[in-house]
Amino acid sequence: MEQTSLFGEVRSARNQVAVAFVPDFAGWQAAARAQWQAGTPPEAIWWQPDRQAMAGGETDGSAPRVPRAFVSLARTAACHRSADRWALLYQLLWRLTHGERHLLELSGDPQVARVNAYAKAVRRDIHKMKAFVRFRAVAEPDAPDDAPRYVAWFEPEHFIVEKASGFFRRRFANMRWSILTPYRCAHYEGASAGGVWFSPGTDKSAAPEGDVLEDAWRTYYRSIFNPARVKISAMRSEMPVKYWKNMPEAHLIPQLLREADRRVEVMQEQVKDRDVMRCGPRPISPEAEHAHALARSPANTLDRLALQARTCCNCPLGEKATQTVFGEGPRTARVMIVGEQPGDSEDLAGRPFVGPAGQLLDRALAQAGIDRAALYLTNAVKHFKFEPRGKRRLHARPDDAEVFACKPWLDNEIELVEPTLIVAMGATAGRVLLGRPVQVTRERGMIVSHGDRRILLTVHPSYLLRLPDAQVAKRATAQFSRDLAQARAWL
Repeated sequence: MEQTSLFGEVRSARNQVAVAFVPDFAGWQAAARAQWQAGTPPEAIWWQPDRQAMAGGETDGSAPRVPRAFVSLARTAACHRSADRWALLYQLLWRLTHGERHLLELSGDPQVARVNAYAKAVRRDIHKMKAFVRFRAVAEPDAPDDAPRYVAWFEPEHFIVEKASGFFRRRFANMRWSILTPYRCAHYEGASAGGVWFSPGTDKSAAPEGDVLEDAWRTYYRSIFNPARVKISAMRSEMPVKYWKNMPEAHLIPQLLREADRRVEVMQEQVKDRDVMRCGPRPISPEAEHAHALARSPANTLDRLALQARTCCNCPLGEKATQTVFGEGPRTARVMIVGEQPGDSEDLAGRPFVGPAGQLLDRALAQAGIDRAALYLTNAVKHFKFEPRGKRRLHARPDDAEVFACKPWLDNEIELVEPTLIVAMGATAGRVLLGRPVQVTRERGMIVSHGDRRILLTVHPSYLLRLPDAQVAKRATAQFSRDLAQARAWL
């Protein structure tokens, strides 16, 4: 006798070991383990599926160590109808345990590609079975009238009945059902009667042709069929024609397709010029609400400036941030505090200096004897720049283009508030206000003149929060409060 190998070679059975096994994954697994322990290479085995075969011979208890992914892949591929699947699985098992531990990661390997294709075909067939099995009620002589058996006929392409049966057991746990196929039948007697059991295959004559509920099902299907969204090629791809003969609603599809164009025309004719809202008047859109608020706001005011900044697109930061975080405080404030950019808390709240750095600023202002309500607080950049880290958003320093894209908003705030002193917290705020790089550690606490502006440089509160040494942080925070205390004379 001769057998064709995986690579198309014809080998004589005289040089091979005939291995009879039950043709399912468990049967192959036992036989493969025995041959692997015996050191039998793949080319020396002639796999002979036999439902009457005995279990694999005695083994020494050891088992091949393979990746978990291979076991799952092999269990699925074993359901494929190709006759070479058993030899293919053993070949992969042998390679995985003889120096090719990462074989499954080589998707371009011919054998790996083939087994993946087998598994994909099996999974698709299981999906079709779950979607297109249609049960019909059958009365049984010994069963009560309120507990009929539901029987379905299906023609799978592969040997998937056992593998797919768990889905139907979970989905129809309170029913008594049978799924008949040409090669294997699955039966279930209800949750109280145990699990699914199997019997040999049968032909379609054993399945019922219809039941009393099918007319109702066809009526429902006709009512939900949307002719305006029909895509025939996509429908036939997802619901191949070969399954239609076992689906009661499929008999309606050709007629519904023929009527689709006419039904779409009727639907278009029935569209009203103006739909009547049954849940009250249509709410105003955020864009329209913003436009109305902008039209009502007086010119040359902070409120109008904040509304205009809400739709700023001078740089890409606004695309990812939750919202624009504009400044807040009285128009007549004598002191303005400028930081770098809003943080995560400010981005969510829409207000400046409400997060951890803002809380530290509040404590420092209190120690300096300054009322926050008397100040105007804002940032050089109006949107939060961040890098996602899982569920967290970590602060990222804005670049020069992003800083100076926001400069017109800051200049307008300064022009409207007209503060006598501006406190620049951090290097970014100092650079945008002075127009030059600043060294905060050297220039902090100094009041610098820039044109007609007076600018006090100091550190940003977030810098203090990042100091690792508690004593250093305590001294730096005290110095920060002393820097702020200089602003009291300007209030």
